[in-house]
Amino acid sequence: MTAPEDGFAPENWAARDGRTPLIGVRPRTDVDLALKYLTSRSEAPAQFALGAAAAYRWAMGRAGRAPVTGTAVRLVPDLRLLTAEVDAAVVQLEDPTTEAGLRDFTRGVHDALAWVCGYSDSRI
Repeated sequence: MTAPEDGFAPENWAARDGRTPLIGVRPRTDVDLALKYLTSRSEAPAQFALGAAAAYRWAMGRAGRAPVTGTAVRLVPDLRLLTAEVDAAVVQLEDPTTEAGLRDFTRGVHDALAWVCGYSDSRI
């Protein structure tokens, strides 16, 4: 069986110890805890926090569209799709015409997904 190109089914999740489902390179429970912390106690600026929350929800398969590109995904996005969304966020952040509120949202998406993908050790 090959994985669908737009994500992967929960029963096919990679697992670090054979039992723990991963989102990107992080255990699913860690991503879920990051989202819960962000929505309950974070002191991050509002648009940044909204972007990070949107990224976590999408990474866990709780949103049908990617937060920056709007790419439709029926299942949990795989590392390839998560990385593509990080790259799209970088492109948008480098655009000098991006408005401040959108820039903050995109920075939240970028930072959250960079952590999920293992490009950063700083959890939001």
